[in-house]
Amino acid sequence: MKPRYWLVLAGLLALVLIITAGVFIYNRYVPAAGRWALFREIHTNRTLFEQYALEPGMHCGDAPFAFPTHGVILGLWQQSYRFGHTHSGLDIFSGTQPGVTPVYAAYPGYLSRLEDWRSTVIIRIPSDPLQPGRQIWTYYTHLANVDGESFVSEDFPPGTSEVYVEAGTFLGYMGNYSGDPGAPTGLHLHFSIVKDDGQGDFLNETRIHNTYDPSPYFNMKLDHTNNPREVPVCEDVMTFEDWELVGNNE
Repeated sequence: MKPRYWLVLAGLLALVLIITAGVFIYNRYVPAAGRWALFREIHTNRTLFEQYALEPGMHCGDAPFAFPTHGVILGLWQQSYRFGHTHSGLDIFSGTQPGVTPVYAAYPGYLSRLEDWRSTVIIRIPSDPLQPGRQIWTYYTHLANVDGESFVSEDFPPGTSEVYVEAGTFLGYMGNYSGDPGAPTGLHLHFSIVKDDGQGDFLNETRIHNTYDPSPYFNMKLDHTNNPREVPVCEDVMTFEDWELVGNNE
């Protein structure tokens, strides 16, 4: 084969790779632009923000989990923020300041906080309300400021193990701690539903395959794959008091 044919073949291969990369970037990043465009409005247009904001303690219809804080869900499960990353939970933004917006337990369970956790608690739920008998864990993080000053409730100091909490228990305040003072995360709550390892402990929450889609637990479209553009909202809001009245609170 003559050299010029190799050049043509190499050019075609490069073109295919560029098109493939472009399709990947569009499918993984561009569809989320509608949600992230709203993020830029949070500090400047509170009226718009409050149109999408969800309230702590609310249930969406007959969803088993109560919403854990006040804010807008802009980061969804299975959303990618960068190459090689797949988001394992929800990112809920309040548009306030660190240490201001309270965070509450979404469902009853047994709370633990490891000795080195400055901004995180995890709650063991012995029986998954959607699949009774299966153990799951709910994970709450970024409850500290950029310097690592903890906003976790004083009721749950480092080393706390298996303390029973009801749904609606105050856990702490939303913060922007990332673990690296030089690279703070944006102010938000990261919430995820973590799988059990089969031996009574939780799996590594940072890996997407170790977590569950939170959509059915909140009765909202929270999977980025199935909801690439919309900001999740609840069309059938039930307050915590309503939830108790119909006998759903266990």
